[in-house]
Amino acid sequence: MGSDQVDDDVERAARKVRDVEHAVSEHVTRSGPITGRASSPDGAVTVIATPGGPPQQITVSPAALRMGPQGLAAEIIRIAEKAQRAAATRLHQSLERVVDPRELTELGIVRGQDEDELGWRR
Repeated sequence: MGSDQVDDDVERAARKVRDVEHAVSEHVTRSGPITGRASSPDGAVTVIATPGGPPQQITVSPAALRMGPQGLAAEIIRIAEKAQRAAATRLHQSLERVVDPRELTELGIVRGQDEDELGWRR
């Protein structure tokens, strides 16, 4: 493979990345922020988070205080991770409308498994 061919391949790949980034940016601008919501089975802890981001909202019921500080902290972390996975899945589902799912996976935007406990929120 000659140097010109490599340069053409690199430019083609860079153009494709720019096109995908542009399509994703426009779509997210139109749809607004995408979040995921998850709750503990008993509803004591609910977290709303963005894909890979910190929790946007944490709701703790009075009953959750019986878990003690360490138990409650562990439960919040567990539920926050579920909310982040829900948000990542929701983002992937939303972006599949404008970008090939394989390209999303290559960019690190992975669709997670749907879980019964998860709820979606936009």
